[in-house]
This record gives sequence, C-alpha cells and structure tokens, in this order.
Amino acid sequence: MILAGDIGGTSARLAYFEQRDGRLRSVVEEVKHSRDFPSLQAAALAFKGKNQYEVTTACFGVAGPVNEGRVEAPNLPWIIDAKVLERELGVGKVYLINDLEANAHGLAELREDDFAVLAPGVAGAVGNAAVISAGTGLGEAGLYWDGATYHPFAAEGGHSDFAPANDLQAELWNYLHHKFGGHVSWERVLSGPGQYNLYEFLRDTGKGKEEQWLAEELKTGDPSAVISKYGLSGKSSLCVQAVDLFVEIYGAAAGNLALKYLATGGVYIGGGIAPKILPKLKEPRFFQAFCDKGRLRTLLEKIPVRVVLNDKTALLGAGHVAMMHVGKARAIG
Repeated sequence: MILAGDIGGTSARLAYFEQRDGRLRSVVEEVKHSRDFPSLQAAALAFKGKNQYEVTTACFGVAGPVNEGRVEAPNLPWIIDAKVLERELGVGKVYLINDLEANAHGLAELREDDFAVLAPGVAGAVGNAAVISAGTGLGEAGLYWDGATYHPFAAEGGHSDFAPANDLQAELWNYLHHKFGGHVSWERVLSGPGQYNLYEFLRDTGKGKEEQWLAEELKTGDPSAVISKYGLSGKSSLCVQAVDLFVEIYGAAAGNLALKYLATGGVYIGGGIAPKILPKLKEPRFFQAFCDKGRLRTLLEKIPVRVVLNDKTALLGAGHVAMMHVGKARAIG
C-alpha cells in the first residue's frame, strides 16, 4: 500500500494505491480544494485521518519546480518539503516530483480508451516523447527513450518566452507585454487564465463585441469554462475567436516541444482544458500549427499526437513512482 497525490493550484487529489495484476488499483481516493488548507501536510493529514492505512512510501506530483525534495508552489502559498512530510505524516520515505513528470509516468497506467487521437503519425513510431498540459498553468515534460524503456523528466517550459507566429499573435504579445509589464510566457496564453487573456485581448482591441449577458456570466462563473462553452456552441463569436486562437497557439507550442525533445515517439496533450475543447482540437487548425515549422514540417507530420482523457493521470503517475521505489512498478515501454 502506498500514498499518492496530485497537487495543483486548484485541487489536491489524494489516494491510497496497491498493485494488482501488474497495475495500480485505487483503494480510496479524495479530491480536496487546495486553498482550503495551509499546507500539503495539513491536506494529507486530513485524508489520512479519515482513511487510516499503514504505508511506508508516498509520492506527490506537485505543480512547480522540485529541487532536492523541496518546492515553492507557484500557484499556491505553500512551501512543500519532503522531509517535513515524512516527519508529520509518519511515512518512511516521501518523494516529490513535478506534476508533469507525474503525468508522464502516469501514461504507463493508461489504456487505449484513455486517449483521443489527433494525428496517428507513422505506424510503430519510436523515440523520445513529450507531454504538454494546459490547466491552471502550463506544464511540460519529456520522456527519454533509451531503446527499451521511457524515462520521464520534468521541465518548466511553460514559463519560457511566448513566440508569436503571425501578425495577430504579435499584436497579442504586445498587448500582454504592456498588461504584465514585461515578460510574456507561454503560460500567459495557454492556461485557464491565459484563455481569458486571449478573450480580453480580442475584446479590448476591437476584434469582437462582448454581449452584456456574456459579460455578466464571466463575472459570476469560471471565465475559461464560460469561454470554452460558448466558443464550442458558437453562441458568442468573440468566444469562438478566443477558442480558435487558443487552439492555434496550443498547436504551435506542442510542435515546438516536439522539436526540442525530438519527440518522434509521440506528443501527449494533457491538462484539464484539452478534453473540454476536443472538437476544436480535432479541427485542422491545431495540427496545421503543430506542423508549421518550415523545413522540418515533414518530421512533425509523422509524429503521433494524442489527447489524454483520463483526469487521474498525474495521480496514477505519482502512485507509479512510489511503486517503482518499492520495486513493484513495471517500466514504461
């Protein structure tokens, strides 16, 4: 029995897992609102208090850069330290990994129906792979292929410089550069808050008109969810433009990541937004932007691209890593 967690800026998923027939089996799971707790140890202790199992090993996938067992969460007022967790949870060994690294490990626990295919790529594609996930923030990770198995590793490319691909995106960069007073990262355009940034840009620069009913709904609801909803339904032309721009930028960022990691084995689109806008991702706009890399277009056209539909992938990945450390998890291959 191991303890695992997927810790994001919005939600903290916690679970006890055991391994059965070569796969992780969930014993009990719970989703908590991260900001309801002053720390990860407080959230984990609340979970353990309700579900008392003896564990010796735990792993948590955390949004943010992990350095020597410690991470300052960028989207939470938490400083997370593995040694503190070991002491306060009474667990022999606690491992902290980046949440996208957890997503990459979690791919080993998924089945074919956990994916939606955007591009099949060439049959039997092998080589490095990559994961890019837009949600509360933008995460990226790689999987190094050694010829037999995959080795996931963390990255923080979501905070690197946003690169405009056309005149409209250059205008967007300029708008955000002034709005934020400097650096414009990919996360500013590819995330839940980023989707609203795109909407505001289109509205404020006169690219579309915001109806009063929409303005009211944006005030009371989750802006990203509202924009996605009406962008898919077509009820708001401004939301349609925002979602189309988001999809185009998402495709470009995914293609960039494929080139950086030479991800001939596949690119996986994770995070909470992709499954919600899947019909838009399946339109030509995404893959056209993915492949629009000049002389290396033919390389990109051969890469399999799939959307991860299982929202527990990072949690499964944290569990997979914990099981690896107790010698019971199979390699990713």
